[in-house]
Amino acid sequence: MSRKVLFPLVAIIGLFILTMASAGCKARDWLEARDHLNKGVQAFKSAKYSEAVEHFKTAVDLDSKNPTARLYLATAYMSQYIPGAGSPENEQMAKAAHDQFLEVLKQDPKNVVAITSIASLYYQEASGIQGDARTKKLDQAREWYEKLVAADPNNKDAYYTLGVIDWAKWYPAFGAARAELGMKPEEPGPLKDKKLRDKMRAEYLPIIDDGIGNLSKALEKDPEYDDAMAYLNLLHREKADLAESQAEHTKEIAEADMWLQKALDTKKMKAAKVPATGGVQAEGK
Repeated sequence: MSRKVLFPLVAIIGLFILTMASAGCKARDWLEARDHLNKGVQAFKSAKYSEAVEHFKTAVDLDSKNPTARLYLATAYMSQYIPGAGSPENEQMAKAAHDQFLEVLKQDPKNVVAITSIASLYYQEASGIQGDARTKKLDQAREWYEKLVAADPNNKDAYYTLGVIDWAKWYPAFGAARAELGMKPEEPGPLKDKKLRDKMRAEYLPIIDDGIGNLSKALEKDPEYDDAMAYLNLLHREKADLAESQAEHTKEIAEADMWLQKALDTKKMKAAKVPATGGVQAEGK
């Protein structure tokens, strides 16, 4: 065999060996990644989140294209985050979770779990702070819940949370206005000062109406969504304080009372559907 023929043959054999070795390494990495993923899941189920993180990190390092391992890693970080705790370590947990969920979305832009988790994370972060920082987090949460609606149009909880966010943005101003006017919680509205009332209407009426619209959409998806009914009661009851006439005020209060009663009736109906547990069953049952 001539040297001209021998050289290409040797090169082909060498390339084949390298390819097989690479495939073998990939197979071993996949198996190790799978093993660490399973160990991470077990640690996660046992609430050993720090241990779970280490296993999930290794699984991701070995198989970076596995969205399941990265989702678990992000969720393990998120499970260690404590809303309202302002320590650097706690904030780092939130950031680590956020970053890993974003990595999932790079591979799968419509991953509902990742979108939901980021939206929830922003909402939780807002619960422990006040002022402009809180408003910013609520706005970020709103942005992600709107993305969730776009990815999953039938998600009743997304519409519900958008309604709750609207209420959360409006309620502090509502309480502050009443306090400024010396109005007790049980004192009926509307707000006594017309100038303040007009200012509040201009700034917050669109937010209130948006909240009512989102909660109504949640009820379109689930007519027995009693939590949505309860927030409709709150928004209509508080909207009555911005009424320009007593007739408008009375109408909003009546609407609030209707939703409150409907929420109570729905909760009662659901409770009646839950089978009783315990006790002695009749013989033969």
